[in-house]
Amino acid sequence: MGTGEPNTGLARLFRETGWTLRQCAQAVNRIGTERGTPQQYRAPSVHQWLSGGVPRENARFLILEAFARRLGRPITASEAGFPVPDPEHGTEAGPVSTVDGIIDLGRLDMDPSRRSVLGVALFSVALTVSDWPDVVGRMEAAQMGVRSRLGMSDVHTVTAMTEQLSSMDDQFGGRTARPLAASFLVNTVAPFLKASGREDVRRAMMSAASDLCYLTGYMAVDEGLHGLAQRYYLKALELAGASEDHLTFCTTLRGMSVQAVDLRQGPVAMRLADAAAASSPQAGPRMRAFLAGQQAHAAAQTGNRRSALMYLQEAEVAMDKAEARGKVFGSYAPASLSYHTSQVRYEMGDVHGAVAAMEESDRLRYGIYRRTRVKERAILAERQLATGHLEAACKTWWLALDDYPLVNSGRIDQRVTDMFRLLAPHLKNHDAQALYQRARDIVRPELIPA
Repeated sequence: MGTGEPNTGLARLFRETGWTLRQCAQAVNRIGTERGTPQQYRAPSVHQWLSGGVPRENARFLILEAFARRLGRPITASEAGFPVPDPEHGTEAGPVSTVDGIIDLGRLDMDPSRRSVLGVALFSVALTVSDWPDVVGRMEAAQMGVRSRLGMSDVHTVTAMTEQLSSMDDQFGGRTARPLAASFLVNTVAPFLKASGREDVRRAMMSAASDLCYLTGYMAVDEGLHGLAQRYYLKALELAGASEDHLTFCTTLRGMSVQAVDLRQGPVAMRLADAAAASSPQAGPRMRAFLAGQQAHAAAQTGNRRSALMYLQEAEVAMDKAEARGKVFGSYAPASLSYHTSQVRYEMGDVHGAVAAMEESDRLRYGIYRRTRVKERAILAERQLATGHLEAACKTWWLALDDYPLVNSGRIDQRVTDMFRLLAPHLKNHDAQALYQRARDIVRPELIPA
């Protein structure tokens, strides 16, 4: 299908990228593979698009995402000269409501048969995130559901359940806890959000639901379902704005920045980290350390050494002030700051410094954070190996494997896969061979090399 006329919009974007036809096709194919739908486009396909040929609908999204990643900004269908798609949800009466969107999302997440659908949801750098003033108080009016009245006891139920789910995530990983969170969202929280009640109670419920959506998104990241995580994060932002919950709004933006930086999308991570900081002008010292630490990591990944060190120093000063006021269990702590210090040093090429900071983070971390302990010990081992300390790396990996059977996490499974690959050239070493064999005995069968 084509228009018979060259696609001037796409041609303009193509010139801006500096790509060759072949490079453009490769970029689109990479995103297709990442999404779980491999493509085999070649230079003639791109030439056809530029000449006015309209790609298939399922390919247009991949093309727009490829251009957005290259140019560092959202690219719309109309800007690329493609037909504007119908809205994904909603009718002529308007888009789907926030609550109905949560129900749709949660039901999809609850259904094991939809696992393949969740897996192809793609992390998008082109995601549009509204500023705080644009979301404050904006949410559809309550629609009467099964419950006739909402009380603060209902809010306390959601808050307590979220705390329990968070604790499960910390100890057992996102794969274990997220299905429970999705079910709770659909079966309990959504009806609460549709119930009537005093305005202050409704706002408190929206705030509690926002926190749960953020946590569920965070757990989706842990499983490697990045597109799904973004959808949960967006719902968290909508609810946080509706309830005027600055804390969850900033925390969610920061979580989105963490997701982006872990996916090596530095400019996106920086934009989101800065947005989180800008949305919290009255932050206390611990919150400021929480935000500045992430700004430091994102800045380091973009190669902005000066800003990275400035933000890291700001985080250190803020943490000193926060600790002087008293330790707060469960919030951003010195172990978290040491982790960010390690990440900044690693991004700037100081692997030895990164190892020292990660060792400090491991020493300071509270024992209940089992999933984090396993993940970051695996990272530490990789960096110890990179500095030539094979025996130290094997010892650290061994400690990580102590906790591994209790944690069900996609991120940790990926680290285990990396461990096998990194150990393979060193199997003549006794420590490496013993570790490799122990890992083969306890890790999930699908992770073991053939």
